[in-house]
Amino acid sequence: MEFIDTHCHLQFEKYHGREDEVLTGATRLGVKKFICVGTTLEDSKAAAEIARTKETVWATAGAHPHDAAKFLVDPNAPKRLKELAQLPRVVAIGETGLDFYKQISAKNEQERALRSHIEVGLELGLPLVFHVRDAWEDFWRVFDSYKAIRGVVHSFSTHFDHLDEILRRGLYVGLNGIMTFTKEQNQLEAAKAVPLDRLVLETDAPFLTPAPFRGELCEPKHILSTADFLANLRGENLEELAAATTANAEQLFGIRN
Repeated sequence: MEFIDTHCHLQFEKYHGREDEVLTGATRLGVKKFICVGTTLEDSKAAAEIARTKETVWATAGAHPHDAAKFLVDPNAPKRLKELAQLPRVVAIGETGLDFYKQISAKNEQERALRSHIEVGLELGLPLVFHVRDAWEDFWRVFDSYKAIRGVVHSFSTHFDHLDEILRRGLYVGLNGIMTFTKEQNQLEAAKAVPLDRLVLETDAPFLTPAPFRGELCEPKHILSTADFLANLRGENLEELAAATTANAEQLFGIRN
């Protein structure tokens, strides 16, 4: 039984000097592949370097919506993003999107950065890793102004209407530890409704540690707790869930061995 963590941040300081330990601990439990997701252009470079040196790790390049203002300050940012995306073992653009919950970057800045990311992804033929929070209407307005976008909505934790919009556009859905501790029944019902052939698993490590490990630093190994919870929630065999989500991730990111 094998799993893929489609969204973790191994380049973050919390893991510095422990990368091998973290990867080995997860691998022993069946997590065989890892997508190290960039959140700034600087840490995207670090993610790509980890991927270059670790045969089970791939990377993405992008600037989180919170970092959109900084991204736009640099007139060469789109060019730098494209260069990072062409490094070996970089398999997607992101994470990018819209986050109006905190608005660390202004709405218009986030939209401009999102468009830059989509355009680089389309030019290079790469999927996108989307982060969307409290911004669905605006996100779809931007998304629908382009064609043939492939990708995943990561950390999905909303309701049926948004799920239907995601699936209608052919995107994958990333579920993580939120599902193990949410009190929102509508989130759980939506998680149950994600078609198995559109589902991928993630940790978002070092964030969102699943139950029963709340309070600990999240690591890719914790994906097993999320997978076990989801299998029970959805009434599926764990082996079936593992096989399907692994195949989906390999298809999405083009990382079949």
